[in-house]
Amino acid sequence: MKRRAFSLSTLGLAAAGLLGPALVHAQDPTSAPPIRILVGFPAGGSTDALARHIAHDMSSALKRNVVVENKPGAGGQLAANALKAAAPDGNTLFFSNSHALAMIPLTVRNPGYDTLKDFAPVALATLSADVMAVNPKVVGPNVHNLSSFLQWVAANPGKGNVGVPAPLSDPDFGVRLLATELKTPLTPAPYRGDGPVAQDLVAGHIPAGIGSVGVMMQYHKLGQVRIIAVESPRRLAELPDVGTYVEQGLKGYLTTGYTGMLAPAGTPKDIIARYNSVISTIVKAPQFATRVESLGVTPTASTPEEFGTRIQDTQKAFRDVLQRVNFKME
Repeated sequence: MKRRAFSLSTLGLAAAGLLGPALVHAQDPTSAPPIRILVGFPAGGSTDALARHIAHDMSSALKRNVVVENKPGAGGQLAANALKAAAPDGNTLFFSNSHALAMIPLTVRNPGYDTLKDFAPVALATLSADVMAVNPKVVGPNVHNLSSFLQWVAANPGKGNVGVPAPLSDPDFGVRLLATELKTPLTPAPYRGDGPVAQDLVAGHIPAGIGSVGVMMQYHKLGQVRIIAVESPRRLAELPDVGTYVEQGLKGYLTTGYTGMLAPAGTPKDIIARYNSVISTIVKAPQFATRVESLGVTPTASTPEEFGTRIQDTQKAFRDVLQRVNFKME
């Protein structure tokens, strides 16, 4: 994969003596190594795009080159293990979604890392919602919600395949939960990212698929897919007529996706604090919201402690879902 480095600006920093050794060294861009931001998905996806926006602005604020390094594979597991192996010196970070942080440790017997022990939360960046969409040409013009889609599945045995962005992902288990609790023959069909899910859905290879609202919305607006459900505690402003899973009968399914930045455990607290300040400033800026609007995410800042609490809460919610579908780790 290509590595993308960003140019530096002249944005000033606080006095060098307050920043910690790694950041003092960073004041000389010609001698400091680049900051690597690991991303566990291919270039071009929503997580990668967010990482690159943040990397660009971090370069300016820290007066250092920032390189986004894609390590796709196993739903972010490869990148997570690369972070664990990195030195805790502030030169390697991990920009991840909730799947790698909260779901993989609960569903993979030997993932190679423990999110809560091996990583230091730096900053939350965005919140996001996944949506389920159908292809109207496949399921017909009358499928506008979960109920009518499940009726179509019941009337078309063997056709209840729903594309999901990754095996053992939150959407994967969402499909299993629908099948179990609403007693419908649905089967998750795993892909490598929500981009390929959307492509196969538009092509009619699958009747339904789940992906980020940013990916699915563009096809929804063109009429190529129809969004029928939202995985979120509340309806989305851009989809006011589309009910949440809970509203449509799947009780207790309230998870919200997110992205955020992490460092290796043991990274000095002053470096964590500085990176948190920079990233929080970035995601609060109006221009950042404008740049990421098409991705369907909500920029959201946090302290490192708040981000850590969110990860713990997400793991707790996922454990409940896994119990409800009687998941057994292989």
